[in-house]
Amino acid sequence: MQETPQRLLIVDDDEMFRHVLQRAMTRRDFEVLVAHDGSEALDLARRYQPEFATLDLKLEHESGLKLLPELLELVPDCRVVVLTGYSSIATAVEAIKLGAVNYLCKPVDADEVLAALSREDGNPEAEVADTPPSINRLTWEHIQKVLQEHDGNISATARALGMHRRTLQRKLQKRPVRR
Repeated sequence: MQETPQRLLIVDDDEMFRHVLQRAMTRRDFEVLVAHDGSEALDLARRYQPEFATLDLKLEHESGLKLLPELLELVPDCRVVVLTGYSSIATAVEAIKLGAVNYLCKPVDADEVLAALSREDGNPEAEVADTPPSINRLTWEHIQKVLQEHDGNISATARALGMHRRTLQRKLQKRPVRR
């Protein structure tokens, strides 16, 4: 008797990333469902009750952090890993508070995703940086924290930071600063 493959829902607006991860996880014996936005993801979750999900933090017109509680309300036992190319401490903490089991910075490969989905406990061997983050990184982290406090509202965040809205939008369009 063949065992039924576990279902994985991939929610990402990057078509190429979705396709590559879908193929890789299918080869690892998952039944893979893909969604490019929140409404499609919630519809698939409602119909198929996936055991696992990867959720992009920054979807084209919505935040993965807003989608996460809705997804877990539909499928409470779903193990969700948040993936992002725009990582920050603030969003990582919020993702975990909202029920994600892990948070990974893109680029990631299928083995990293699989390890994150299956890891039950924290990793005491996690790498700790030898040097503090740069001023540019701290600025990025602060902007992300204030943005999160204002539920992703750019205008309110810009006012709170004392900067012009367009300046903030330009800063947010850039990739996060490494260290």
